Amino acid sequence: MGRIFSDENRFAQWLAVELAAAEALSETGEVPPEAARALRAHAGFSVARIDEIERHVKHDVISFTTAVSETMAAAGHADASRWLHYGMTSNDVVDTAQALVLNQASRLLREGVVALMECLKRRAHEFQHTVQIGRTHGIHAEPITFGLKLALWYDEMKRNMNRLDAAAEDLRVGKISGAVGAFGHIGPAAEEKICARLGLKPAAIASQVIARDRHAAWMAALALIAATLEKIALEVRHLQRTEVREAEEPFTEGQKGSSAMPHKRNPVTSEQICGLARVVRGNLTPAMENIALWHERDISHSSVERVILSDSAVLTDYLLAKTLWLVNGMRVYPERMLRNIESTRGLIFSGQLLLDLAAAGMLREQAYRLVQTQAMLAWESDGDFRAGIEQNGEVLSYLPIEKIQRVFSMERYLQQVDSIFLRVFAEVT
Repeated sequence: MGRIFSDENRFAQWLAVELAAAEALSETGEVPPEAARALRAHAGFSVARIDEIERHVKHDVISFTTAVSETMAAAGHADASRWLHYGMTSNDVVDTAQALVLNQASRLLREGVVALMECLKRRAHEFQHTVQIGRTHGIHAEPITFGLKLALWYDEMKRNMNRLDAAAEDLRVGKISGAVGAFGHIGPAAEEKICARLGLKPAAIASQVIARDRHAAWMAALALIAATLEKIALEVRHLQRTEVREAEEPFTEGQKGSSAMPHKRNPVTSEQICGLARVVRGNLTPAMENIALWHERDISHSSVERVILSDSAVLTDYLLAKTLWLVNGMRVYPERMLRNIESTRGLIFSGQLLLDLAAAGMLREQAYRLVQTQAMLAWESDGDFRAGIEQNGEVLSYLPIEKIQRVFSMERYLQQVDSIFLRVFAEVT
């Protein structure tokens, strides 16, 4: 990803646009065919030379075209360089080339998303029936399976992939419509030819720049990916807490957790993911602010994009790799999950008891009051909720002991797990 956003690749894409333009214009009779052929054969650049020229002229595109023209002169084709950048403005090159760079970045990001989805799918099926307590507000709620948690992450990543695909496709546009977008020197037909040579679509309309809502949508897709990765990492951090210890991130041989406390196994990678996700999301705000420019263009967006586009792509790529490592090597402790479920001695079945009492004829408000009273008694005295219910005369007057025993059945809560998996993974055989 770093190479994609390197100066070398950026200028290579600029040159690709310039050469495509010269060749397309040669087909329309505006550029001599021999000049287009000479440019294709001999045009080149040196990043160091471009930088050297820019220190004097203070304009990146002029520095680039000057450096390319020098290579043409050195090759004995100085006259052909007259047709370099013919009829074009700076952002015809810069914005169209940036579309090529972002397309490269999107493909690499998509590979990371797909790899993580495949890992999540595999581990979801591995723990499809591994019983775990579901938590709301951090408090024990009702049983789930650990596989459901992973399937939920998979489903979210699938939406992230769709959003990335849509944003990348929306960015796969070029513009060669001139200084204010009115095609003052090169016509729409030539623009279509140039874009086709580059694998791009022409923007239906542009000012001097491609409208920045497209770039903001791409940044939003990256921010949402980062948010999901933080969601995964945050859950691992919670599950790794000493009091919970149901799962933890990999702890490699020779790794040390603390300079002062040799026993520590800290979720440092998960914390890193959570921290860096904030940076990606933080870059979304300036991307949104780049949409509003003065009239047909200013350059307030340009300096911002030199930071946020590359940084966000590199960070998202890195976070995808780190999260893949985290999920792939995550240690899971089913026995601890069962111990934690049993630690509240039946409290988590209060919802089913409420429903069964109502179905047996007890008024819901009466049933709720009865169940909550017994639950709070067990909670505050660290007592056995199930034992209390099995000895409660009011409950027994509605539910015989065999029906009470069925209240505390884990299977009733988890009978739809396979159905959920079929829905989530319906498109994946």
